[in-house]
Amino acid sequence: MAGPRWSQYWAVTKPRIVALIVFTAVIGMLLAIRPGEAWPWSRLLAGSIGIWMAAASAAAINHLLDSRIDKLMARTAERPLATGTLRPGQVLGFALLLGALSMAILVLWVNWICALLSFAGLIGYAIIYTGFLKRATPQNIVIGGLAGAVPPLLGWAAVTGMQREWDWAHALLLVLIIFVWTPPHFWALAIFRREDYSRALVPMLPVTHGVTYTRWQILLYTVLLVVVTVLPWATRMSGVFYLAGALVLGAVFLWYAWKLLDPPDEFFAMRTFRYSIVYLMALFAFLLVDHWLLPLFDAAPALEFAPAP
Repeated sequence: MAGPRWSQYWAVTKPRIVALIVFTAVIGMLLAIRPGEAWPWSRLLAGSIGIWMAAASAAAINHLLDSRIDKLMARTAERPLATGTLRPGQVLGFALLLGALSMAILVLWVNWICALLSFAGLIGYAIIYTGFLKRATPQNIVIGGLAGAVPPLLGWAAVTGMQREWDWAHALLLVLIIFVWTPPHFWALAIFRREDYSRALVPMLPVTHGVTYTRWQILLYTVLLVVVTVLPWATRMSGVFYLAGALVLGAVFLWYAWKLLDPPDEFFAMRTFRYSIVYLMALFAFLLVDHWLLPLFDAAPALEFAPAP
């Protein structure tokens, strides 16, 4: 019998989720470089590849540990392990290979701090969240969300090795933003997929506490998120351009969260979930533009005009 297609191995890495992880890690890298500094191209490239492999390894382990419940949920029933396209041993071997390669790349070509933090994130998501928290408490996504929030810290560590006194403060501020963003992002999906989680006996908040309670929690966390996203400006990590973008994006997110209290239809939760992804990408893009492009305009010499004869 012919072996599984490589597309199946690609699928167990959760490429869309991992792409968002790598995106936020790269933003962390670029924010760690101060305008005027030379770009450490080798660490940028090796760090991106190593972080991608670590995240892909964690995703594959997530598939492995969730294979039983994946068969019960409509959203995940077509995953390679759920359909039997791949066997558990194949996915485990693939995950271990990716994990080992990621650690080798990060240790040899980046730095040991980035490698250690990436390994901690891998264990946090693949083992602590997937293997324990997901099935243990309705606060699973809040507690376990820390593992998914670390990519900007990994990117920052890849560039600087966390040697400067303000590195930890700025990098952890980015982590805080994603940490607070995760509950309203994921609970919106959980509301829409609550019957799946109930059938799989996963204690997501809409299953254990009901949809109305979860909707209010989404609103409260979104308010907290808007407050947290002001902190980069308040701490002078970014400027007014970022602040304006963050407030506009936050206002739209608040509208979605408020509307979700009495949604026009059942699918509105998924629209909220999808906006939350656009929100995070746009927010970090505003950070990047504020950090890199605006200083170029500030540094541009003013035009001088000779007086008329």
